[in-house]
Amino acid sequence: MDAIRLSPPRRLKLPVDNRWGAGELSVLDFGDPKRPVDIIFVHANGFNALTYRTLLAPLSGSLRLWAPDLRGHGGSTLPAEPLGRRGWGDHRDDLVGLLDALDGPPVVLAGHSMGGTSALLAAAERPAKVSGLVLLDPVIWGRLTVAAFNLPLVGRLAERIPLVQNARKRRAVFESREQAMAAYTGRGAFRGWPEIMLADYLADGLVETPEGYVLACPPEWEASNYAAQAHNPWRALKRFDGPVHILKGEAGSTCVMSDRPYGLPHVTVETVHGGTHFFPMLKADVARDALFDAAV
Repeated sequence: MDAIRLSPPRRLKLPVDNRWGAGELSVLDFGDPKRPVDIIFVHANGFNALTYRTLLAPLSGSLRLWAPDLRGHGGSTLPAEPLGRRGWGDHRDDLVGLLDALDGPPVVLAGHSMGGTSALLAAAERPAKVSGLVLLDPVIWGRLTVAAFNLPLVGRLAERIPLVQNARKRRAVFESREQAMAAYTGRGAFRGWPEIMLADYLADGLVETPEGYVLACPPEWEASNYAAQAHNPWRALKRFDGPVHILKGEAGSTCVMSDRPYGLPHVTVETVHGGTHFFPMLKADVARDALFDAAV
């Protein structure tokens, strides 16, 4: 694999117009712009594409990668209305639009957490556009839990999940980027993160306004992503029959799949020993190797 390359990626603005609303999808473009895209990588809830720069940039010497900001995150301008959301069909359809915009051979579709699940849902809609999936601790509940989330009453009860309520309470405005950096360093989900990765997250995760530096992903939108679980990753795994490589953390994983999921011979599940849900940040070499192996 090539040595680390940390030159800034190019930033593309791609139009998206679907039933969830029209706007532009901000996409970071790593690698040689003359070659076809090899990998599309999708970030987790509340983060943005630039957060993963130090994970993805070392691959850009031999591969070309696109990393979009999902609706309601980073530099994307697509409308993000939390009221009435039930699932991640909006993220799925935005990624389908991104796949449809590509010329060239099928790509590896990859992502972390919500980004991994959204990538899976999109691949099931456009299997001919996707050569394989690499999912880093995707959100995949058990089959019965997924069925329950799709019931109207249970869907409403999801609003009471502590993760949802805590996201709504998240501080949304800071006086400076330095203040935000100090507030996040070593705390909560950011515990143990390399300083450069946290700085990259804040670079696109905060928007300068007259009131201060505001989160690009509003707390209400982050909360709605946690609450909106009425989609079916198990059905998507059945529909997409290409190779699927799932890596999940040993502790705190959001993926309940066993190492040998029944009825899914094209799916391999690997546990990252010593890894948590945030192993792409804390064990980036493991995630990077999985992406490279899938693309070559």
